[in-house]
Amino acid sequence: MRTPPNERLTPDIADTPESRTSGSERRCIVSGQSYPRDELVRLAISPDGDVLPDPAAKAPGRGAWIAPDRAALESALASGQFRGKLARAFKGARLSVPDDLADRVQQALSRHLADRLGLELRAGHLVLGSSRIEEQARSGRIALLLHASDSSEDGRKRLDQAWRVGQATEGSGDRGIVLPLDRTALSVALGRENVVHLGVSGQSGGLRAADRVGQAIQRLARFVGSHPGDCVRPDTGQASALADGEIVKYVKD
Repeated sequence: MRTPPNERLTPDIADTPESRTSGSERRCIVSGQSYPRDELVRLAISPDGDVLPDPAAKAPGRGAWIAPDRAALESALASGQFRGKLARAFKGARLSVPDDLADRVQQALSRHLADRLGLELRAGHLVLGSSRIEEQARSGRIALLLHASDSSEDGRKRLDQAWRVGQATEGSGDRGIVLPLDRTALSVALGRENVVHLGVSGQSGGLRAADRVGQAIQRLARFVGSHPGDCVRPDTGQASALADGEIVKYVKD
């Protein structure tokens, strides 16, 4: 990715060490609304001038930000407004906007979630295997319970019940998250066979891992228009976006 020469970075697209701190805000170039940086998707420019998604927000140079809303992005692309907004954001750069940008964003967010899960597994923050997950869930050691999109309802119900016992929320209807990834995608991401369920540990850094995984899930779910459940803060029960330092629960619709 590159930054066009002699261009001052505007608040929409500036990327400095100071501006990359968690909790800072960016403005969506589609809606003009400002959001916490971690809730948006960054776009950057390849050396050839292609506008590409940068979900990890680590590509060098200038970037533009969009809300994770596929319908809004497709509407802006179809109307021709998006190209004009990008031209203003990346003033001075030669741009090529791929026709399938929405598909590329969705694929990039899916890869980002898969990569995040792989990193957390290597860090020792994931629990695999239904029996092991159930045991740790019942003892309150699972912060976030996740299921493959093609997991069975019976398997989900059994682990959800164990998780509610461990969270002391029996009768609440709380349940784990059905991911927008099937068992094949999870197995590839984690380098294991037949990964259907997984838990994010609530110990030894697991709470921070749950925040990171939860943020990746929510961005992808919002982009594709999927709503696995209402996100609530366990300390207040109030609806909330995934926030830094918070354990996340998904509850029945």
